Amino acid sequence: MNIEKVARIIIQKFPRDHSNKDPFYVLISTILSQRSRDENTEIATKNLFEKFKNPSELSKAKPEELYELIKPAGLYKQKSKRIIEIAKIIHEKYKDKVPASLNELLNLPGVGRKTANIVLYVSFGIPSLAVDTHVHRISNRLGWVKTKSPEETEFELMKLIPKELWGPLNGSMVEFGKKICKPIKPDCKNCPIKNFCNWEGKR
Repeated sequence: MNIEKVARIIIQKFPRDHSNKDPFYVLISTILSQRSRDENTEIATKNLFEKFKNPSELSKAKPEELYELIKPAGLYKQKSKRIIEIAKIIHEKYKDKVPASLNELLNLPGVGRKTANIVLYVSFGIPSLAVDTHVHRISNRLGWVKTKSPEETEFELMKLIPKELWGPLNGSMVEFGKKICKPIKPDCKNCPIKNFCNWEGKR
C-alpha cells in the first residue's frame, strides 16, 4: 500500500479548515474538545470567548464563572479549573502569548501531545502530527501501523508520511472517521480508499 497516496486522498476528500487560528483560542478550544462532540465544543468555546477575550481576563476568573459557559463540552468543573490555570501561566510567564514550543506547551497543565501538536500546526504553521482516537484507530485499521497508544502511532506515522502532510492529516482523519471509517459499522461501500484497504472486517 502506498501510504502517502492514501493519506493525500483522505486529506483531499475530507478537508478541515480552522477559521480561527489564534493560538490561545485554538489551545482552549482543543482542551474543551477533550471527550466532547465537535458541536458541543463549538458552543462552549463561543460562550467562553464571548465573555473572556484573552488570557489576562481568564486568569482573573473563578472556576464557577465558567461552569455554565462551558457546560455543553462536559467535564466542566475539571476543565474550568484547568483553563484558568493555563490562562494564569500564559498571562504571567509568557505575557499573554502562547509559546510556540512543544516542550513549553506540554508543561502547561492538562496539555498532552495531541493538543500541543494541534496548536503548533494550526496557529504557528509548524509541521506537527496530532494523533487522537480517530487517527490511532484508522491507522491501525488500515494496517499502516500496529500500535497500542496514540503516542506510539504518532512516532510511527512520522516515519511513514511526508512532513507536509502531518498537520492536515489530523483534521481530515477526524472527518473521515466520523463520516466513513466509523468505529462501528464503517461505510466501506462509500469509502474513497476502499481499494487500498485490506482490513479484515471490510464490509
